[in-house]
Amino acid sequence: MTRTWDSTMSMIPKGGDTIWGGFDWSPEGGYECSPKKHKNNDSRASKDVDGDMVKSQSQSINYGRIVSFGKHVAETPSAKIQQIDFRGAVKGNNVAHSNASCREIWTEYHELGWAGIKAVADYKAFTASSLLDLLHFVAPKMMQRGSQHFSYGIADNLDDPKLPNAPDMEIYSLYGVGILTERAYVYKLSPSAECYIPFQIDTSANGGHQQSCLQGGVYLADGDETVPVLSAGYMCAKGWRGKTRFNPSGIKTYIREYNHAPPANLLEGRGTQSGAHVDIMGNFALIEDVIRVAAGATGEDLGGDQVYSDILKWSEKINLRL
Repeated sequence: MTRTWDSTMSMIPKGGDTIWGGFDWSPEGGYECSPKKHKNNDSRASKDVDGDMVKSQSQSINYGRIVSFGKHVAETPSAKIQQIDFRGAVKGNNVAHSNASCREIWTEYHELGWAGIKAVADYKAFTASSLLDLLHFVAPKMMQRGSQHFSYGIADNLDDPKLPNAPDMEIYSLYGVGILTERAYVYKLSPSAECYIPFQIDTSANGGHQQSCLQGGVYLADGDETVPVLSAGYMCAKGWRGKTRFNPSGIKTYIREYNHAPPANLLEGRGTQSGAHVDIMGNFALIEDVIRVAAGATGEDLGGDQVYSDILKWSEKINLRL
């Protein structure tokens, strides 16, 4: 990332609260991080091995609160959270202004001042939509540059974002699943960091047991260790499936998930059945699917959808006009 964080523009969640959930709901609501049956990555034979099951989460996680200032805020019912709107808050002077050494790494954060920093923290929790407002408040120059190239809501004018008129084409979404992946965060203020970003992930926030979805200030969900399932699979699962306003010619879409299995031994390197981000490029099943499609096979020839996650169930919870 650059000092101004411009490279993060492409990673900001798209679709707003409609896709990622709001203050009181999220598509993945009810997800449990306890171990499920997983495959043993033995190149001679793959078989299921029962993982040790633990009690389910005592409280359903709301992944819609992508950023919460404090673990208690992430878990508190919305009716009991008092938010103070940060929009329009007066930005004050920061002690970093008088520290010459800070100017070598100067960013827009230093223009917030403690008044602006406190205003952000007092808002308590941010969803995908309010997170954009936060970035416009914290880094307006960066967001102005980024808005020339990116949009983050749901398009009303579909002249550009819709799929082409190509009914004979097929679209495949191939990705790994079965690895706990970052989905939401617990933050804290760090007022002593004069020259650095004043908001930090609270690494002391944990769920209380080893199989908790909250680990080191990060709420985890199903994914490939980098990209959550919702991001990788939603459009092929529902947004583009059949004839929709995003897919007017009815291009066929297929989901091909590859359930992660760690290497059986060091000789396998990163594994031939890995579902991890990047490592999946060495997954034999994915390579076979790609070669077969390149050779002319259709999605039906591959066996249609191959789904291990709850992406189809989660997609149905998203109320998007199609």
